[in-house]
Amino acid sequence: MEPLTTSYPLKYSVPKARVFVVFLSMVLCTTILCLLQLRFFKPKIKDFYSFKVKDSRGRTISLEKYRGKATLVVNVASHCQYTDRNYITLQELHREFGPSHFTVLAFPCNQFGESEPSSSQEIESFAKRNYGVTFPVFHKIKILGSEADPAFKFLIDSSKKEPRWNFWKYLVSPEGKVVKFWRPEEPIESIKPEVTSLIRQIIMKKREDL
Repeated sequence: MEPLTTSYPLKYSVPKARVFVVFLSMVLCTTILCLLQLRFFKPKIKDFYSFKVKDSRGRTISLEKYRGKATLVVNVASHCQYTDRNYITLQELHREFGPSHFTVLAFPCNQFGESEPSSSQEIESFAKRNYGVTFPVFHKIKILGSEADPAFKFLIDSSKKEPRWNFWKYLVSPEGKVVKFWRPEEPIESIKPEVTSLIRQIIMKKREDL
C-alpha cells in the first residue's frame, strides 16, 4: 500500500501568494498617488498678483495683469492731513517711472479717522480731478480686522507691518513679493532709490532674456 502524500502546502501557497501580490500592489498604488498629489496638487504659495480685487465700479479684476512690474500699493484717503502731499508724490512717481515697468495701485480705506467717507467712484473722480491721477484707484476696502481685503492682508502679513494711518506704502516686486514699506510722512526721496533699483533689475532681466 502506497503511503499517502499531502499536497496542502501547495494548495494553500497559491492563494497566499496572490494576497501578498494584491497587498503589495495596493501599497505601491497608494504611494504613487501620494507622490502625485504632493507633486501636482500641493497648495500654491500665494503672492500679491495671485489675488483678485474690485475696481472703482465694483468689477472683479485680477492683479495678475501687473505681474512683471514694480508696484507701489497704497491705502489712500481723500480727507487727511497727508492727502495733498501724497497724491502729488504718487502721481509724480507714476508719471516718472510708469507705466511699462512701474505702477501705483491705490486702495481707498475709511478705517483711519473716517477720512474716506465717499463712494469708490467719487473717490476716483476726486483723485483725477484734483491731482490728475492716472494710476488705478480701486474699490474702497477694509484693511484691518476680520473683513480685511485678502490682497492687502497679504501685504501686511508679508511685511509684518500693519498700517496705522492713511498712505502707508508697500513696494511689491515683479514676482509679487513685498520688498519695502514706507509710512505716510516719509518723503519721496526715500522711495525713489528703491523703485529705481527694482526697475533697473526688471530691465536687466528683460535684456538677458532677449
